[in-house]
Amino acid sequence: MHAALRSLIHLVCLLMLSLSVQGLQAREPAPPVSRDEPAAATDVALVDLPAEARRMLELIRAGGPFRYDKDGTVFANRERILPRQPRGYYTEYTVRTPGQRNRGARRIVAGGDPLATREFWYTDDHYQSFRRIRE
Repeated sequence: MHAALRSLIHLVCLLMLSLSVQGLQAREPAPPVSRDEPAAATDVALVDLPAEARRMLELIRAGGPFRYDKDGTVFANRERILPRQPRGYYTEYTVRTPGQRNRGARRIVAGGDPLATREFWYTDDHYQSFRRIRE
C-alpha cells in the first residue's frame, strides 16, 4: 500500500509541475523596461495650453513674481518621465487652477536656466504625464 501511495503522490507532483511549467510558458515575457530613456511624451502647442499656463510661462521668462514658495524650486524628476538630467536641471512652477484653493495639479517644469531655455514641459495631472510645450 505504501508503494501505491508513493506512486500516487509522485504522479500528483508531476502533474502539478507540468501545469506550472505550461502556465509559465503560456505567458508572454514582459517587455524590458529601461530607466535610461524617458517614457514617450507628446507635445502641446503653446496656443493649446490653458490661459493660466501661458501666463505662467510669461512669468517664468520674466523671472517672476511667483505666487507660491515652491515656484522655481528644483523638480527632482523622481517619476523619470522627463529625460534624465543632473539634479537641479529642472525647476517647477505652479499653474493656477480656477476655483482651486490649493496649488492644484497643474505645473510647468523648465529644463536648464528658466530665463534662457526653450525647454518647458506641462502637466495637468501632478506629474503623472508631461507634454513638451511647442512654441
